[in-house]
Amino acid sequence: METLSLQNKYNLKELELNALLEITQAINNNLPETSLYKIFDFTLRANLNIQRLALYVFDEDWGCKVNYGTQMNCFETPLDDEFLSYQSVTHLENRDDSFAEFDYVIPVSHKSALLALVFVSDIEGEEETKKSSMRFIQALSNIIIVAIENKKLARQQLEQEAFRKELEIASDVQQYLFPEDLPNGIRLKVEASYLPHDRVGGDYYDYIPINKNQFLICVADVSGKGIPAAILMSNFQASLRTLIRQTGNLREIIEELNYQVLENAKGEKFITFFAAIYDHKLKTMVYVNAGHNPPILLHNGKQQMLEEGSTVLGAMHPLPFLNEGFITDLEDFFIFCYTDGVTETENEKHEEYGVERLQQYFSKIKDFNLQKIHQDIIIDLDTFKGNNAYRDDITMLSCKIEP
Repeated sequence: METLSLQNKYNLKELELNALLEITQAINNNLPETSLYKIFDFTLRANLNIQRLALYVFDEDWGCKVNYGTQMNCFETPLDDEFLSYQSVTHLENRDDSFAEFDYVIPVSHKSALLALVFVSDIEGEEETKKSSMRFIQALSNIIIVAIENKKLARQQLEQEAFRKELEIASDVQQYLFPEDLPNGIRLKVEASYLPHDRVGGDYYDYIPINKNQFLICVADVSGKGIPAAILMSNFQASLRTLIRQTGNLREIIEELNYQVLENAKGEKFITFFAAIYDHKLKTMVYVNAGHNPPILLHNGKQQMLEEGSTVLGAMHPLPFLNEGFITDLEDFFIFCYTDGVTETENEKHEEYGVERLQQYFSKIKDFNLQKIHQDIIIDLDTFKGNNAYRDDITMLSCKIEP
């Protein structure tokens, strides 16, 4: 009998070693997680003849991955929190819940982190054989779970690297949106400031010369941020620059831009947009404000909010209304355009900066040095927000025409 017992033990150890070898080969062959769980299931059923088993694994939350032989459906049964405190093999006694079907719970940890719990019952053999079987179950579970965790980590690293590259590309794309040089001549000066809230934002500004007499300035803001916003705005910029070469009719340009934004974004995003065309010879400005924050025009000692236009672009086609603003006798003027990141900056009392502070600033200003104006506003925004973070991209575009 003793010889038979030794032979049984030898056979069991041989089965266990073969099982571990098979698992190792499966891991080395980079089999998917589902295949590893199937091998785990088959190995314990065939080699140890375990009648009931449930394997719970932590994957963002605790859930059952392998289950057989039980009356309850472990895949739909949540794990009791008390099991999460178990650090060693524990005999389950006197339970009156669903887990009373099991005799033992075997924790599986890696670097002090609990990764899985194996519930088993009806392990055959003497006490020493049972302990050996549970050590094997623990070792087998540890090998598989750690391998799966490593797969997840590798997958996350690949995803993060891919996302980092996408961000890098989107950031480069966004930089190409902005003009390299802005005019700083005797009569015409343009200044712009852009402070992205994130690495990739959704704001856009531009200065586009049309001919020797005319130029266009614009500022835009897309709903949402990140890579989709940057790509949509890149398409928007390309469309605008193409259209302005084909026609100087601002109404036609706005209508076509609205159609293209709706086609590209499928109604899931929209763009607020302000564009103005100034004519040096005629001393006129025509503009359209498509749902954007109204720029401030200073002319003849007066402030004017440029509000004429339409609704946001990309929300509906055709636009429900479209009006052009038209201003004459503009031999000299100053215009300040901005996105809502400026006016919606909040202080620690949850108060917004608002357009009134901009109006007050421009009512007192005497020196129209564009760089200084932008610096003053940025410093005032920093002071106003206190310890609060900026909520959005901040874009400012100023244009000054002198006689």
